[in-house]
Amino acid sequence: MTTTHTLRTPGARITYDVHGPLLTADGRPPLFMIGQPMAAAGFSTLASFLPERTVVTYDPRGLGRSTRDDGRTDHVPATQASDVHAVIEALGAGPVEMFASSGGAVTALALVAAHPGDVTTLVAHEPPLIPVLPDAAAAERARAGFRDAYEAKGFNAGMAAFIALTSWQGEFTDEYFARPAPDPAQFGMPAEDDGSRDDPLLSDRSWAVSGYHPDVEAIAAAPTRVVIAVGEESANLFTGRTSVAMAALLDQRATVFPSHHGGFLGGEFGYAGQPEAFAHKLREVLDGN
Repeated sequence: MTTTHTLRTPGARITYDVHGPLLTADGRPPLFMIGQPMAAAGFSTLASFLPERTVVTYDPRGLGRSTRDDGRTDHVPATQASDVHAVIEALGAGPVEMFASSGGAVTALALVAAHPGDVTTLVAHEPPLIPVLPDAAAAERARAGFRDAYEAKGFNAGMAAFIALTSWQGEFTDEYFARPAPDPAQFGMPAEDDGSRDDPLLSDRSWAVSGYHPDVEAIAAAPTRVVIAVGEESANLFTGRTSVAMAALLDQRATVFPSHHGGFLGGEFGYAGQPEAFAHKLREVLDGN
């Protein structure tokens, strides 16, 4: 049974889904899955492999079904965390367990810092946190590179540059910046430009996400059990490196999950991972194993 709800928060109307009963026979809390810029639909496959859990998903403000009227277009983790906090309060089921992916993992870390009683266990999978990297300045320059390609030539050029960044091994060196701009055709994309410049991933609207400075002291002091997760195929890639660095700041080692940055995905976006194996690992981690 799935029910869909809309919640008014300051400056937004947040849509969220509850898959299953909030009061479960085994007493387990809801498992809240959040992403950014990915919305609720991206978790459908993963949730299907966790049939014993009541899963909550939501669309961040300004994305998917959630609208905003705050006059802004940027995606600020503290604001997103306030929305998630409001949803958790509206559920009325007490603190939740949480699986958070990518920018959603950044939101989740902001949530734990600001509202430490909201989450019992957080699995934060590959948060793209530039400030934790030793080559943060170079990573910011690389980020500006795909934004500039998007602004100049549109989505396909921007996405090609983004893929080049996310597939680069190791720190962003002079060798990275000396490479010619990638051709969208090499990734099977056309060169046409549809004229839009509002993509949340390729524009600078999500720079507040990748530029977020986590409050390590507040996160470490929270009662939440925080697990930083990394895909086994992400070693030495951008979000793999940010995950390892964030885990080190919390005096832990990143927990390795199957597959890549989207390892929990089925065929939703043509970037399938190993969702069944991923769900098995997530279940183990949430159970404390």
